[in-house]
Amino acid sequence: MIILLSKHAQDKMALLGITKQQIKDVITKGSKFKQTDGYLSIYTYLKVAYKELKPDVYYIKTVFIERR
Repeated sequence: MIILLSKHAQDKMALLGITKQQIKDVITKGSKFKQTDGYLSIYTYLKVAYKELKPDVYYIKTVFIERR
């Protein structure tokens, strides 16, 4: 799996302490919802907005933590 990160996603990862492995887990194990330009995947307390550029290549737009 190849993960490409937007600058925004990199900044959010650093701020929130989210790793690439966690992003991979969210994409592979999470619930997926179609969005206008890609998908939103949710797994445990993490959310990842991404586009699948080609099989096994993902462009991560943003990551965030679900706060309740």
